[in-house]
Amino acid sequence: MVKISPGSANSATLCNRVLGIDPFCHLQVKCVTQRSRSLKPPIAPFIISVKLTDTKPPDYAWARERMVQDQLIARGIQDRRVIAAMRRIPRHLFIDSGLVNRAYDDSALPIGQKQTLSQPYMAARMTEALGLSGKEKVLEIGTGSGYQTALLAELCFNVFSVEKIRALSRKARELLDRLAFHNIALHVGDGTVGWSEHAPYDAIIVAASAPDLPRPLIEQLSVGGKLIIPVGDDESQVLKLVQREPSGFHQEDLGECRFVKLWGKFGWQN
Repeated sequence: MVKISPGSANSATLCNRVLGIDPFCHLQVKCVTQRSRSLKPPIAPFIISVKLTDTKPPDYAWARERMVQDQLIARGIQDRRVIAAMRRIPRHLFIDSGLVNRAYDDSALPIGQKQTLSQPYMAARMTEALGLSGKEKVLEIGTGSGYQTALLAELCFNVFSVEKIRALSRKARELLDRLAFHNIALHVGDGTVGWSEHAPYDAIIVAASAPDLPRPLIEQLSVGGKLIIPVGDDESQVLKLVQREPSGFHQEDLGECRFVKLWGKFGWQN
């Protein structure tokens, strides 16, 4: 219980200041006067009671729908399976609680360890470029928060995901298990060397920028398989789509992008 003597300031405002309550938060502060039991003239201190008001939880389904309409469909994403998956996956669960109100913003978000969760449009763009039908075995380089991993798991048969940072991989594993994804295998290691034990892959997606195409990833593609990867330095990066054909490899540039660096034996090195 906190007692405050009355003064010229508005009592509710004064109570808020003492308690450190943001005037925009959903708290009600009630100030009740109480007569002093002293024989001296009444001081009439305030007794402050704080109670939470009824608050309605955020409508994340509405936020996801707005994201799909404004950020994906409006920019040319057409794959119905990709759109449906991004409508379902609770993106807000894959970021820290302090950033949950920005979960469906048109931007990349930090996830700790100097890593980021890709912008929704970029996640959709890269996934759509792979042309997944549901039967593929996919290798993901850079598990991160696990959001892209979950998106892939909705669209293919199996996902094998490699993350260099153990803490991120462990956190992603816990969340993906909680969301009941059972077609995902995670591995902690150097993503630039791929995961040869399960090769070849029908598709490979890389969520970090390499100085050039990592040779092991190209070699782990099946014939007809596709690799999508950002290539470039801090100044300029290009999203590249590489398809393995019987006679060699076909490359296509999909436009400029911005990703964190891919560190490893066949990526950036200290």
